[in-house]
Amino acid sequence: MLSIFRSIPTHMDYKGQKLAEQIFQGIILVSAIIGFIYGYMTEQFGWTVYIVMAGFALSCLLTLPPWPMYRRNPLRWLPVQESGTEEKKPADRKPKRHAKS
Repeated sequence: MLSIFRSIPTHMDYKGQKLAEQIFQGIILVSAIIGFIYGYMTEQFGWTVYIVMAGFALSCLLTLPPWPMYRRNPLRWLPVQESGTEEKKPADRKPKRHAKS
């Protein structure tokens, strides 16, 4: 049973995060405007709240799961370099200068 959950991808690339943020903000903004106008016309503040909550639920459904549209631009990592990565010995390093106050 746990292997099913482990096979679900849980990452999102940086461009996907930006897209998700834009979608989230757009849906919230549009639902707030529609909710305000409808609530003003019907003179019921409750309808405004319901419409904004429905927009929030829709935006959560569209942006929280890592849908494939948010994973189109994966990062290309450099390969690990084995040679030339020797660390300097502590004696080889220059001592740090502290600023005088």
